[in-house]
Amino acid sequence: MTDIPLTPRPGGGVPQPITLRGGPGRGDAPDTFWRQIGGRPAFERLVRRFYEGVRTDDVLWPMYPENDLEGAIQRLTGFLEQYWGGPTAYSDERGHPRLRMRHMPFTVTPEARDRWLLHMRAAVDDLELSPLHDATLWDYLERAAHAMVNAPGA
Repeated sequence: MTDIPLTPRPGGGVPQPITLRGGPGRGDAPDTFWRQIGGRPAFERLVRRFYEGVRTDDVLWPMYPENDLEGAIQRLTGFLEQYWGGPTAYSDERGHPRLRMRHMPFTVTPEARDRWLLHMRAAVDDLELSPLHDATLWDYLERAAHAMVNAPGA
């Protein structure tokens, strides 16, 4: 927190000090969505629950790296954490998210999107968030899923 020095106003009177607050990780920042819903444990729970559903899905499972499922879990967790105001480890390690580019090697049809949303909805429900937090998170996930579609349906 930094206090700005007080300077007299023209015509007299001394203004009140203003306080500048730093961003996340500086201790005095306002709560982020990431903190409000439980930080790393909440996002890791979300992603692990999501992948439980993906593992049983014959459309989605072939798109995921079975031999690096833990890596996929950590990447999605890190991305979501960073997006919602948590640590920036995702970008520190992988650079800009470039979601569409990273998903281009996969055929993401409307059916695949809908199945992704089905499993993500179950994972979000499992968190038992407040209605506001649930709606906020779901709105983003739904928009992101629609943006990843890169192939027409059958």
